[in-house]
Amino acid sequence: MENILRGKDYIETIDFTNEEIDLFLETAADLKYKFKNGIPHKLLPDKTIFLFFFDKSTRTRNSFEAGITQLGGHGHFIEASTSQVAHGESPKDMGIILSSYGHGIAIRHDLVPGEGNAYMREVARHADVPVINMQCDVDHPCQTLADLMTMREIFGKDLRGRKIAVSWAYAPSYAKPMSVPQGLITLMTRFGMEVTLAHPPEYKLMDKSLEIARQNIEKNGGKFEIVDNMQDAFENADIVYPKSWGIESLFHKPEEALEISKKYKNWICDEELMKLTKKDSIYMHCLPADRGHEVTDAVIDGPHSVVYQEAENRLHTCKSIMGLTM
Repeated sequence: MENILRGKDYIETIDFTNEEIDLFLETAADLKYKFKNGIPHKLLPDKTIFLFFFDKSTRTRNSFEAGITQLGGHGHFIEASTSQVAHGESPKDMGIILSSYGHGIAIRHDLVPGEGNAYMREVARHADVPVINMQCDVDHPCQTLADLMTMREIFGKDLRGRKIAVSWAYAPSYAKPMSVPQGLITLMTRFGMEVTLAHPPEYKLMDKSLEIARQNIEKNGGKFEIVDNMQDAFENADIVYPKSWGIESLFHKPEEALEISKKYKNWICDEELMKLTKKDSIYMHCLPADRGHEVTDAVIDGPHSVVYQEAENRLHTCKSIMGLTM
């Protein structure tokens, strides 16, 4: 296990070089092999990570809890509303104190644009242990690392020239964070991919994420374009990643945002759209998907879908992040 990343915060993928991203993925592949073959890999014996959640979770919480256990350590689940943060405790105090109790702090704070990423970086400024982003308003770097791992397992390490469609899709459940599509466009543009972003006019991503994607293309080649319909995005795509996200200016007015979304109920990933993609294309989603709204059962349960492989890889990439930084 390499030590070059020991002690480093994992808050956005932009904080790491391509070589460091490769190291995370090589380590994840090794840990996946050991897990599948019953080979012990207790890389973090007796170490503790605090898992601090401002939002609900299934895959993230369980991949971290199972992962730290398999690495020989222990995870403490903390719901923000049950902690003193709910009474105004500062990120400085929380960071100093929890880092004196253990070896890592992981935070999910994703529902309010302008808050989560800034909060994590403030905790990290005062903590003496790595701070890991379990999803914020800007990026979901654990998810997109697992996404990249899955793409490489299927298409090989060299993804140059592969087209990925990152598309908005309708969901009636709630205004979902913007961090997954933003994380995808800022990471996949680093590897020479052709990234097409599709969304209705109201669902623009944050300016900083768009600018990073464009800069990545200038530096690494590939392509980044924005279109206003799913058909153009899906045309000849190798990878499709349709999911819902909210309107940046309306996260404080969720009912208004959901009312606007009803205009775009036809933004659904179905079999007709998949026919526009390449024959060996894959359908991806971070889950949970709003079945019947974001995607049809025929697609998510069909031959193009790799969502369960993708979700499984969350365990191995989370273990890699903890193992290399803690």
